[in-house]
Amino acid sequence: MRVSVLRGVHDLVLEERPVPVPGPREALIRVTAVGTCGSDVHYYEHGRIGDFVVEQPLVLGHEPAGVVVATGAGATLHEPGTRVALEPGVPCSTCSQCRLGRYNLCPRMRFFGTPPVDGAFCEYVVLREDFAHPIPDALGDEEGALLEPLSVGVWACGKARVRPGSRVLVTGAGPIGLVAAQCARAFGASEVVVTDVNADRLAVATEIGATDVVDVSARDLAGTGYEPDVLLECSGVAAATGDAIRQVARAGRVVLVGMGGDELTLPLSHVQGRELEVTGTFRYASTWPAAIDLAASGAVDLGRLVTHRFALDEVEQALTVAARDSTVIKPVVLPQESRRG
Repeated sequence: MRVSVLRGVHDLVLEERPVPVPGPREALIRVTAVGTCGSDVHYYEHGRIGDFVVEQPLVLGHEPAGVVVATGAGATLHEPGTRVALEPGVPCSTCSQCRLGRYNLCPRMRFFGTPPVDGAFCEYVVLREDFAHPIPDALGDEEGALLEPLSVGVWACGKARVRPGSRVLVTGAGPIGLVAAQCARAFGASEVVVTDVNADRLAVATEIGATDVVDVSARDLAGTGYEPDVLLECSGVAAATGDAIRQVARAGRVVLVGMGGDELTLPLSHVQGRELEVTGTFRYASTWPAAIDLAASGAVDLGRLVTHRFALDEVEQALTVAARDSTVIKPVVLPQESRRG
């Protein structure tokens, strides 16, 4: 099979490797679509994210969908031909965090495209069968791939306890911010305000259901007077985070979703004086059924986020297109296709 391999910073090559063989209770999946993520770009540009360092050739890609083509011993959940979305992190299932249902915090998690675990920019992968989730015909392959970022939005809204009548501020109109905004509306939020500095992305935010948008390069957020109950911080930009926290209403909830620098200066007097809850999120746990329902019902439009498509031998272009095109939201790699020209 063909595999896109990151050998080092700015060093991607296409290789031939054997098709993997599914082990006990695993499925072999032909990969049909893989979303690209900011973390993929970061590994390509810098060779590391925090403590995760690319020290040997690595296959990126952790937002895949595909079709089951074979199963290993004892696997009974999927027949060959089943279309699935892949939950890309397999926990140990035995540690204290796993036993408490917080398997996203498993210290022995094996997560696609995170050193040293290979990801899905390839034609076939194997995965534990219970982490391959069947998707209905209402969802295409690209939408199936984007169930992974949608799960981030589902998890964030759950952590924020978004409910009917909530007033929500989403900072950052990238893919995560746009799915978080849609999830907030689906969870019942009466108001969802989205901020960014990119007019194209703000236009999409309006299109997919934001009640208002703020271009913070031209309009001061404080000047809006908006006081949300919930802040979903999806930009990862320290200055934007501080400004947004200062807007949150008394007893409000702040969920830090976007990944920026290692440290953040908090407006502590505002946090304490208003008794704000501030928490982080790390991936997700048990979100796929809800994500599938939201996308299949039309409550969340994943297809609108796909702006660019690339073949497997064009992964480098997929990871760099945002630097050349301001309209980019979500590039998708289609491993079974040849170069698109």
